[in-house]
Amino acid sequence: MTADKPSQPTPAEPTNAAQATDTAGAAGTAAPAPRGRLGRALDAVDERMGIKALAYPVPEHANNLSWSLGGLTVVSFVTLLVTGIYLAQFFNPMPEDANQSVRDLVSNVWLGGFARGLHYWAAQAMFVFALLHLLRVFFHASFKKPREGNWIVGVAMFLLAFLAVFTGTVIKWDQEGYEALAHNLDVAKLLGGAGIWFTSDLSSRVPLVLRLYTAHAVIIPGLILLLFVWHALLVKRHKISPHPEIPAPEEETPEPFTAHLKRVAAFGLVLLGVLSVLAVVLPPVLGPTPVEGIEVTRPLWMFWWFFPMEQWFGVASIAFVIAGVFGLLFLVPFLDRGPKRRWRERPFATGSAVVLLLAIAAISVNVWIYNPKGH
Repeated sequence: MTADKPSQPTPAEPTNAAQATDTAGAAGTAAPAPRGRLGRALDAVDERMGIKALAYPVPEHANNLSWSLGGLTVVSFVTLLVTGIYLAQFFNPMPEDANQSVRDLVSNVWLGGFARGLHYWAAQAMFVFALLHLLRVFFHASFKKPREGNWIVGVAMFLLAFLAVFTGTVIKWDQEGYEALAHNLDVAKLLGGAGIWFTSDLSSRVPLVLRLYTAHAVIIPGLILLLFVWHALLVKRHKISPHPEIPAPEEETPEPFTAHLKRVAAFGLVLLGVLSVLAVVLPPVLGPTPVEGIEVTRPLWMFWWFFPMEQWFGVASIAFVIAGVFGLLFLVPFLDRGPKRRWRERPFATGSAVVLLLAIAAISVNVWIYNPKGH
C-alpha cells in the first residue's frame, strides 16, 4: 500500500463581488472608468454619424504646409460659400440692375463691402492654392498608380474653379465683365451647337447673365462639392501618398487625420486673417456699366496666359489653347506612367512641365508690362 499524498492547498475563491473586483485589479484588468455625460453624448453621435472614421492614419510628412495646400483650398472654398450666400441676398443678377445692385451692396449693406472683398480675395486664394496643390502632386508624382483617378477628379475641380472665377467676373456686369462675356460668345460661336448654352440662343426669356449667375452660384459650387467628397473618399481609400524622398522603411509614424485637420485649421485661420486684411486694404474695384463695341479693360491675372492669343492668332486660338492645356493636365497620369517618382528621375515630364510654366509666365508678364488696360 502506498501512503496517501497530502492534499494540495487550493486558493480561496472570491466569495463576493468586491473580492472579485480586487482580484481583477491585482491582475491588471480593472474595468475602465465610466464615461462622463459629454463622452457618452459624443459616443452616441459617433455611433450614428461615424465621425471617428476620420481618424485614419496620416504620415507625418503630410502635416507640413506644402502637403496642406489642398486643405487651404478647401478653407478658401468654404469662405467663398459663406460670403457668397451673404452677397446673394442683395445681388440682382438681371443685366439692367446687376451693376447697380453691387454698388448698393458695397455702400448701403452692413459689411457688404467687406463681404465682397473677402469673397474676391478668397476666389484668388482658392485658385492659387489649387494650382500650387496640383503642382505639388505633379512634382512628387502623387498621381501615379493607384491614384490616377484622384488626379483626374482634382483637375476637374481646378477647371471648375477657373470657370467660377470667369462667371464671377461676368455677373458683376461692369465693362470688364461685359468684355469677358463678349469673348465667351465669340468662342461659343466657334463651337456651333455644342456652345449653345453659352449664348442667348438657348432661351429668349432668360438673360445670359442670369444663366451665368446660376452657374456661378449653384451649378459650379454644387459640382465642386460632389467632386470634393469623391476626392476625399479616394484619399481615404488609397491613403496619402508617400514622400518620394523618404524611403518606405523609414516612413514617419502616422498620426490620425483628425490631428492633420487641426494643423490645416491653424493654417486656415492665418489665411482667413490675411484675406480679411486684403479685403479692407485692397477692396476690389467695380467698373462702370458696360458700353458696347469697345475693349478697354484687362482681365484678371488668371486669364493673362491666353489673353493675347486673339491678337496673335485669332479668336479660335483661345479655345484651342485652353482646351490644350487642360487636356494635357487630364492626360498626365497616362503620359507619365513609369514607376519613378522623384522629379529628377523623370526628366521628360519635369522638363515639359517647366517649359509650359515658363511659357505661361512669360505671356502673363508680357500682358502685365505691355498691355496695362486691354486691347
